[in-house]
Amino acid sequence: MTTSIPAPVRERIAADLAPVDAELARRYPGPPPGRRPVHTVYVPGDTLTAGTVRSWGDLALAALDEHAPDARSLAAVLGLPGALAEPVHTRVRAKLREEPVEDLRIDFEDGYGIRADAEEDAHAARAARLLLAARRDGTAAPWTGIRMKCMEAAVRDRGIRTLDIFLTALTAGGRLPGGLRLTLPKVSHTGQVAAFARLLEAFERTHGLTPGGIGFEIQIETSQAVLGADGTATVARMIDAAGGRATGLHYGTFDYSASLGISAAHQASDHPAADHAKAVMQVAAAGTGAVVSDGSTNVLPIGPAEQVHEAWRLHYRLTRRALARGYYQGWDMHPGHLPTRYAAVFAFHRENLGPAAARLAAYAGRRGGAVLDEPATAKALGGQLLRGIDCGALDTAEVTALTGLDRAGLEAFALSGAAAR
Repeated sequence: MTTSIPAPVRERIAADLAPVDAELARRYPGPPPGRRPVHTVYVPGDTLTAGTVRSWGDLALAALDEHAPDARSLAAVLGLPGALAEPVHTRVRAKLREEPVEDLRIDFEDGYGIRADAEEDAHAARAARLLLAARRDGTAAPWTGIRMKCMEAAVRDRGIRTLDIFLTALTAGGRLPGGLRLTLPKVSHTGQVAAFARLLEAFERTHGLTPGGIGFEIQIETSQAVLGADGTATVARMIDAAGGRATGLHYGTFDYSASLGISAAHQASDHPAADHAKAVMQVAAAGTGAVVSDGSTNVLPIGPAEQVHEAWRLHYRLTRRALARGYYQGWDMHPGHLPTRYAAVFAFHRENLGPAAARLAAYAGRRGGAVLDEPATAKALGGQLLRGIDCGALDTAEVTALTGLDRAGLEAFALSGAAAR
């Protein structure tokens, strides 16, 4: 073929763009591989026990038995289509028996309050001991960690001390346990994120741990965390300030709403202000490896049946709304929220199984179809099916039967979007 652009020009362009290529690869490594939790459960540090995870599952099962004991009654409460009712109800019950909590956050911030130093010291050390014991006996949630106090001046030293006690106790066996999660709340300046990253770097150096191995979630609860004084999206700068340690961005529904002056009656995760904040978070996090998590509802499913059902409908609707917007994780603050968390997640994945599998199978087989999908969409389809398998909404065998792809095949699409092309 005849070409016109001289080789030296192409070589110069390659040389000029090499730093750009490296910068893009550093800033946007893509989504982290492997399973991700569908929720985070918050438990105050003083109430944590060895049986907390199992207790939440038992309480959730009791609520389900009392207020929606069978598929038909659950469908009536939540408006589930008939074909989904039985598989969703069955899988929710199984989940609550086998793995009721996916991600547990031991709270030393708002849910814990201000205590005497000796008391918080003791609770932080106890939390580490309980986590290590749960890891040994197989009763721990897949992901567990703490939310310490923030980096603001008034509570900074206390938060750092709690973090130090917790992490130091965890390293008693020589290394940190898998599935560790740390949450930094009320971040209002990139300097706080950078300082927290330096703390973790110092801890790793002291204990001879892999540099950069300890990540953390940035909790977006202030207006300054979304939009800076110079008009830029602060949250994007915060991800960069974390130096590759930012594993997630967690939206704080009520602190953020209050920071904007929104009245208590209208503080909710579907408020327009909440949608704006999460949209900015989503764009800032895309491709960086940080996962965006929705916040919580403060309407608890307690009291008489109709009150429980009303709270369940609200939680189910908010969870489904978040899933449709690409927020695959949220907070749960009460055991009674677990049935509707899993009902919403399972229904979302199961009703999308047929269409998603058909589109991915057609793309993989180069057969075409009614929807003209591209590699990026194939990537999204593979990721969606894997999320459904990982949380228990779908079985690998049924996905393979519909797509012709085993897990490795699905992962190839989810990671690149270009498998079989």
